[in-house]
Amino acid sequence: MTLPSNRVIGLAALITFIFLGIPMLGSEYIMGLGLTLLMWIALTQSWVILSAMTGYISLGHAVFFGVGAYVMVLCFNTIPFILSIIIAGLVGFILAFVIGYPCLRVRGPYFVILTFGLAELIKFIVINVEAGMGKFGRLVFGAPSLEILYYLILSLALTSILVTYFVRRSRFGFGLRAIRENEEAAETLGIDVARFKALAFAISATVPSMVGAVMILRNSYFEPMDVFNPVTSFTIVSMAIIGGGDDAPGPIYGALALVLLQELLWANWPEIYMIILGILLIIFVLKAPQGIHGWIISYRKYGKYENS
Repeated sequence: MTLPSNRVIGLAALITFIFLGIPMLGSEYIMGLGLTLLMWIALTQSWVILSAMTGYISLGHAVFFGVGAYVMVLCFNTIPFILSIIIAGLVGFILAFVIGYPCLRVRGPYFVILTFGLAELIKFIVINVEAGMGKFGRLVFGAPSLEILYYLILSLALTSILVTYFVRRSRFGFGLRAIRENEEAAETLGIDVARFKALAFAISATVPSMVGAVMILRNSYFEPMDVFNPVTSFTIVSMAIIGGGDDAPGPIYGALALVLLQELLWANWPEIYMIILGILLIIFVLKAPQGIHGWIISYRKYGKYENS
């Protein structure tokens, strides 16, 4: 269930056109809101490549966000920050590929628990390393302007959209979806299941690492408990569920819906926000598992929502 190719490309072009003009409005609040939305789009798109396409639900994406931030903190003011972002992406890719082979041998709830535990493990390794060096949080001085960071996140969001779009339509993407439907059958068809899963894990970790590297410059302060926060992973999963599907439009819809909801309610009524979010997740899981993306496609086809 996917949008026709020209509509997906048109959606990406529309996002580019709209978000390119936001800095011209001259409002730091709107630019900051746009940056937050683009960040979640990039993170959720990356999650879709592994979890939506293979069915291996990960709660470990916060670890790659945090690793990218840590790489930036270690490299900042030593090498050009653009190079630091690229290195952060490479570190995330290599880390995910290496740990992917053993971690992806388990399935279902065991994989969910394993990825959550992995995120906590790496978080406390970083905390202990920092404590051993006598560091209890690091300030980042001389960070680029908000406008530069905004365009960097915009480029990462667009990259993640295009990667999701092309992966889904590639032989690799068909292999990932075959693994989701029946892993044993996929293997009998000649798909190298272990390599496909590890590569999907590595690709899905690259953009979060780069996003983490950029966002730590926005925050200007590195604290392991914050950058490795499991709430990041839970938010990504929530956006993916609400957006729906295993294609590029789903994460866009999910991120847009939750960022706007959070902006409206979080500052003054955080408890109401969490209640509404919980209700939305229950509704989408039970009544609309295909999410907003599935609803749009179904409405275009049948004039009403068909739960397929």
